[in-house]
Amino acid sequence: MTIRKQVLIAGLFGVVLGLGGCGYSPGSRALSGGAIGAGTGAILGAATGGSPATGALIGGAVGAVGGAVTSPNTINLGGR
Repeated sequence: MTIRKQVLIAGLFGVVLGLGGCGYSPGSRALSGGAIGAGTGAILGAATGGSPATGALIGGAVGAVGGAVTSPNTINLGGR
């Protein structure tokens, strides 16, 4: 695996885990994290010459787990 692919994968994990904190219940965070991860994984899979479907599966799984294990207070995009 090239350095560029490793950097892209590391970036994907960071984004998915960061955005996976959106939502109040673990189920909603897992759902939103999985959706964000699947979309990001598909884009990165296609951009790196890999399979978009494989990227979506991996990204979706990582996003769902990341969303489920984060706290609802990790990211607060609401008002004051």
